[in-house]
Amino acid sequence: MSDEQVIRHCAPTLASIKTANLFSCVFTDRQEMLNHVRKLNLRLKGKGLRVLPLCIKENRGLIYVYRPEKLSKDLRNELAERLLNKCGYTCGDENACLRKLIERINMLSDFPHEIGLFLGYPPEDVDGFINRRGDCKCCGFWKVYGDVDKARQLFARYRKCTDIYCRLCREGKSIEKLTVSG
Repeated sequence: MSDEQVIRHCAPTLASIKTANLFSCVFTDRQEMLNHVRKLNLRLKGKGLRVLPLCIKENRGLIYVYRPEKLSKDLRNELAERLLNKCGYTCGDENACLRKLIERINMLSDFPHEIGLFLGYPPEDVDGFINRRGDCKCCGFWKVYGDVDKARQLFARYRKCTDIYCRLCREGKSIEKLTVSG
């Protein structure tokens, strides 16, 4: 897992304009992946960011980069709590919710649809995806069932952030310098 890969997939989270990002990467073995995650967490310590492997299968890891304070706030949303309760989560503790998410990712054959709540997607869009599936209003980083204008503005902001961060990375800026505290 290179810094460039983390920056490319997680720039909006590094910039503190998004709760979390998720990406998959290949490792030679489980211990190598865990070492990379541990080192990245140490390097970004004090920036209000955490890196967590959600799933490890064979030589591939599903890496979750998130801001715990933002996640805690997102999961306290009334609709988010209702959706999570329906899926068997105990709300009120984001760490307990993350453990349940890991359990569901490793147990289910499909991705648990509530994962959008852990990525900072609007709860009404996650609800729409779970309950209506086919009639979304637009697609971008997620399927939008609610406020299209707001979603399009966020999509543009995330793309711009990613473009800028990738350029700065190519110019030699370190991931530590690119990660906003907070």
